[in-house]
Amino acid sequence: MEAKKEKTIHEQGVKARKVMLEIKDLYKSFGDNHVLNGFNLKLYQGENLVVMGKSGSGKSVMIKCLVGLMQPDKGFISVMGQEIKTLDRETLDALRSDIGFLFQGSALYDSMTVRENLEFPLRRHTEKVGVVTDTKPLVLEALESVGLAQTMNLMPAELSGGMKRRVALARALILRPKIILYDEPTSGLDPITAKEIIELMRHIQKKYDTSSLIITHDVDCARVISERMILLVDGINYAEGSYEELITSKDSKVEAFFKK
Repeated sequence: MEAKKEKTIHEQGVKARKVMLEIKDLYKSFGDNHVLNGFNLKLYQGENLVVMGKSGSGKSVMIKCLVGLMQPDKGFISVMGQEIKTLDRETLDALRSDIGFLFQGSALYDSMTVRENLEFPLRRHTEKVGVVTDTKPLVLEALESVGLAQTMNLMPAELSGGMKRRVALARALILRPKIILYDEPTSGLDPITAKEIIELMRHIQKKYDTSSLIITHDVDCARVISERMILLVDGINYAEGSYEELITSKDSKVEAFFKK
């Protein structure tokens, strides 16, 4: 396996940065279905890291373990220096306020306006932002950052798919997270809208210096957005490197990701 545990020039460069998130030897099984078999990952400060894997490869399971929604069978997970499994509920909730999450289906509350959707995390995490009596300036700033200030009083049903994704990103940004997790950010979008979302992700990363972990099966998204990529195969971080490094690999399992 020539690509397995590959050490790249780019990887050496990012190692000079602070580690924001680390996963070591993560295992998770469901009965006889061994989903994660010793998966490893490091996300560095200010980095856009893409994890690619086929459907059912364990990407979503890894994310759920990462934010404490699912318990791994064994392994080590550290977020900004704090080991997840050692945290009580209150401390874990506080840590989550520094993690923005863009869900695959946007996950907006259908019964709430756009403004109310963005106000929700402000009211949920008062320990971080305090009691905000006038939320409008914060909501407007977040919506302006994704180019949708005019949608504040609309309902999710009045938005297109791309607009919903932007509003969901604004909601993720409103607490000024240090890390953003993107779960299939371009899934279900037409090519033009997908390109707009990718450009917005790049803009957000530069403006706020966020560290981004992007789960995707979209090769074009990975090519444009990633500084570094991890290919999840057979439950492990099978290959790592930049897009340019991986696309030239002669390993058949790596080649399978890039064949049209």
